Amino acid sequence: MSITYVDAILEAQDHLLREDPRVFLYGQDISRFGGAFKATKGLAEAYPGRVLDSPISEDAMIGMAIGAALAGMRPVVEMQFADFSSIAFNQIVNHAGTHFYRTGMPVPITVRLPSGGTPGSGPFHSQSMEAIYSHYPGLVVVTPATVSDAYHMLLQSVALDDPVVYCEHKFLYRWLKASSIDREAPPLGQARITRPGKHATIVAYSAMVHEAVRAADRLKVESGWEIEVVDLRTVKPLDMDTVLASVARTGRLLALGEAFPWGGVTAEVVARVASEGFHLLDAPPKRFNSRDTPVPYHPNLWAAHRPTPETICLAMRELLAF
Repeated sequence: MSITYVDAILEAQDHLLREDPRVFLYGQDISRFGGAFKATKGLAEAYPGRVLDSPISEDAMIGMAIGAALAGMRPVVEMQFADFSSIAFNQIVNHAGTHFYRTGMPVPITVRLPSGGTPGSGPFHSQSMEAIYSHYPGLVVVTPATVSDAYHMLLQSVALDDPVVYCEHKFLYRWLKASSIDREAPPLGQARITRPGKHATIVAYSAMVHEAVRAADRLKVESGWEIEVVDLRTVKPLDMDTVLASVARTGRLLALGEAFPWGGVTAEVVARVASEGFHLLDAPPKRFNSRDTPVPYHPNLWAAHRPTPETICLAMRELLAF
């Protein structure tokens, strides 16, 4: 029997509701309907009064969650799609993100963002918002890429006193499976070496970790290159110690992300490596993202819009040839 990525998110919420009376879930159609992706299926029946349908107002959703958190609760808010969280932008960055700095009172809310693209989803249901929220002080932004991380990082997020933006990738929901959930996980803010290597480093996060591993496996078979893959896991804070240690071993860096390229997580990784680890590099660091256009609807166009193992291999060969 296997457990999927979305199963792990469901199990984590079940655990939280069972173990912590301060936790409640809030979102559009998440009670009886179980949410747009069934990530809360069955929880309303198991925990009456603690899995609550919200109005179709993301601004009001986060405002209510902030008030509940200040009153001692631990709200977990589900956005139907990450894209829609922009409606609550003011509440998230100006109120939740700054409240402890302004008053000394923490705002322990967790905002679940179904992120990233899937075939046919188009420009309003496919965006990756992690860099936008990472720009603002006071927020923690996590991007689990494995089934075990989807489970443990949600538990860790809710336990944290800081507001957390939890970016779960929709493409992984039912595609990514594991035989079990690991008993333990690294702490928030710590990256992981997913695949060891010695010739170049790919720094990735969320669904792109799996595309990076596929590309690395292909380069090994075709050319004998050993590519190290670093899974950031958390993009704010950013574990530069693990990234720089990997670059020290390999001398080359490709920062990989599904989000738009301008001002993204990959840009931050390249900038930090260039300023803090320039002496470690044997080639100019590169970044590789989706194209700088709205996300297309057609599955073929979507596949051409985002990085794939084939295009990642092309970028890596250019880096390795320098």
